[in-house]
Order: sequence, then C-alpha cells, then structure tokens
Amino acid sequence: MSSVPGAGLAKGLAVTLRTMTRRSHTRQYPDVEPDLPPRSRGVIALVEENCTVCMLCARECPDWCIYIDSHKEEVVVPGAARPRQRNVLDRFAIDFSLCMYCGICVEVCPFDALFWSPEFEYAEYDIRDLVHEKDRLRDWMATVPAPPAHDRRGAPSKEEQKAASS
Repeated sequence: MSSVPGAGLAKGLAVTLRTMTRRSHTRQYPDVEPDLPPRSRGVIALVEENCTVCMLCARECPDWCIYIDSHKEEVVVPGAARPRQRNVLDRFAIDFSLCMYCGICVEVCPFDALFWSPEFEYAEYDIRDLVHEKDRLRDWMATVPAPPAHDRRGAPSKEEQKAASS
C-alpha cells in the first residue's frame, strides 16, 4: 500500500486521461453490419421433421418459454400384430420475450431438431409478436451455418463411415 495520500486517486485520474485521448471505435450499427463470430447465438431454428415431440426441450427450459402441442396417430405396419402409435407435432412455439438464450433446449434435443441461427434482428413493435410458431422457426433454418469441418486426423463420423462403405 502506498503511504502517499491520494495516490490511488491520481492513478485513477491518469487512466481516465489516457482513455480520453484515444480515438473511440464506435460502429454505426444499422449502417455497418457487426462482425459476429461464426457460431453466434441469435434465434433458435426448428427442423420440424426431426422433432419427435419428446418434450425434452420444453421440460429442460428454465424459463418455460417453449410450448408444444401434439396428438397421437396410428401407423399400420405390414406384418405387425397391432398398429403403432407415433406423436405428431401440432404446435411448437418459442416465446423469445421470455427466452434467456441459454441454449439448453438446443443441447438437450436428441434428434437435432433445434439449431442456433446467428440472426439477431427480429425486433417487434408488439411483445406478443415475439412468440414464434413452428412456421416462423422453420424459416430461420435457412440462416443456420453449416457445422464446422471435422479434424482430418480424428476418427471419421458415423455418417462418413456409412457413405464410404456404400
């Protein structure tokens, strides 16, 4: 500790004066697009065909902002003793006014139905319009970037092994 009274104040003022003399690096956002990292979190996109209505995403969501409705449908399988049942997705909605963008729903989905899109410009004038239904969530899939390439020295994925054996 310094024994000179006011030494801490002088150091703080020196930092302030140094910062005041530097040029600021402000970007004019609407006119200049921001440089985002390649896998940034923006909005959540849905691949409806992959969703099996397992409800894991809705159960694990800490904000309870995912709403899922479904019904059971019988599928007749030739040669089976009885018809099978499968869940059919009726409604899948995410309320982005409640969402805290933690990504638990994307991580917990076992069927790769949810993905992060880097799009972040989806502001609305009415807060009720921030509830995105499955049609709007499907539209965000066009903006999802491709997954990063595999390590060439690493083990090939199951898909690559299957394609090589075919």
